[in-house]
Amino acid sequence: MEPLTEKKLEILALTANRLREDVIRMVSRAGSGHIAGPLDMADIFAAMYFHILNHDPKRPDWPDRDRLVLSNGHICPVQYAALAHAGYFPVKELETLRQLGTRLQGHPHRGVLPGIETTSGPLGSGLSQTSGIALAARLDGKKYRVYCLTSDGEHEEGNYWEAVMFAGKNRLGNLTVIVDRNNIQIDGFTENVMPLEPFAEKYRAFNWHVLEIDGHNFEEIAAATAEAKAIHEQPTVIIAHTIPGKGVDFMENDYLWHSKTFKPGEAEHALVELRTLQGKIKSEHQ
Repeated sequence: MEPLTEKKLEILALTANRLREDVIRMVSRAGSGHIAGPLDMADIFAAMYFHILNHDPKRPDWPDRDRLVLSNGHICPVQYAALAHAGYFPVKELETLRQLGTRLQGHPHRGVLPGIETTSGPLGSGLSQTSGIALAARLDGKKYRVYCLTSDGEHEEGNYWEAVMFAGKNRLGNLTVIVDRNNIQIDGFTENVMPLEPFAEKYRAFNWHVLEIDGHNFEEIAAATAEAKAIHEQPTVIIAHTIPGKGVDFMENDYLWHSKTFKPGEAEHALVELRTLQGKIKSEHQ
């Protein structure tokens, strides 16, 4: 992993902002889709695809690539945007989100789009998939790392905790989970719908190495994934505290934007805010 210089931090921040703009355009054009989660995970996706992952867009099936699985598949607009800007497919194709016959469906579909490792949709399945991939890597003597990106609301699924137990029992040190701890889900705030706290302690009870970070801080994201690589006898979970709807004032911390149709003018308002934010990022790093 290359050093996080001031210039690289600026590039990552601008990339994340570009991903947010793409999400707004994609969902607005489609007339449906999820918004709050993709916006708050843009920093993590920018960090993963443009700094952390060992991958090659020109060889999406390269056997030694790191594997990234998106468990909460409904936030796929931000993954599609990251993959496109990384070079897996043309950026122009982002305009086809959720259209009939598109490769960019409302949930990722393995085998249709390069860079998509698994088909996701039913919540709670991604950790089972990545646990299997991580165990297979160990059995095959492979050195690649496996990442599972998941939501906090997914942790209400019983099968998710079966996978937590499995990974802890098998000491899958090549597995890193990043949890989008934005505290919302479609029906409200997680702690009202089905409380998750004490969240970190639950993972520790199942023999996981636990880290908590600001999910919008690139230095913390990079440091946490680097620490996870140094832990060999336990899987690592990175609980990334994020702001749902990050970057757009009328969306931030409003659970109704988990999935919502834009009213006239709202998408344009959001894009104006993000363009303003782009200018602030450039001025901060001058």
